[in-house]
Amino acid sequence: MSRIGNKPITVPDGVEVKIEDQKVTVKGPKGTLEKEFHKDMKITLENNVITVARPNDDKEYRSLHGLTRTLISNMIHGVKEEFTRKLEVNGVGYRAQKQGKKLVLTLGYSHPVEMEEPEGITFDVPNPNEIIVRGIDKEVVGQTAAVIRTKRPPEVYRGKGIKYAEEVIRRKEGKAGKK
Repeated sequence: MSRIGNKPITVPDGVEVKIEDQKVTVKGPKGTLEKEFHKDMKITLENNVITVARPNDDKEYRSLHGLTRTLISNMIHGVKEEFTRKLEVNGVGYRAQKQGKKLVLTLGYSHPVEMEEPEGITFDVPNPNEIIVRGIDKEVVGQTAAVIRTKRPPEVYRGKGIKYAEEVIRRKEGKAGKK
């Protein structure tokens, strides 16, 4: 049995959930999210508690059971509190700054790298070496942070580049350390 899929989801105060066919709409103080789920998953809402059930124990349904429950839980968490992802910019001369709705990155290229805020995402730059990506959709926040990181991934010899705040870069010795 799926341990995650069987857990009920309690809907907190201030969050409104609507389930129509297989479309779940979650409305909260930070915004509204909508998602359509697999037609065979049974999603029910009773007394502010959401439960997800599967039709049988086929492998496909077992994997969808926990996924469906987690996606609904993330939607509720997102509209209530918002998701954040923190990135660090390391390197001499590397920096980030926000200009209106654009994120401008100076990463050692011959030109600055500019990125527009996707819909539902905001960038915060508290200092030139830190970027915070905020939004209500966990998937979009993670994808946006990953795209920013790909602009200059951290390199293993000097640690220069953009990395997640919790990421640990395993450093390599240069050719001098080989002897």
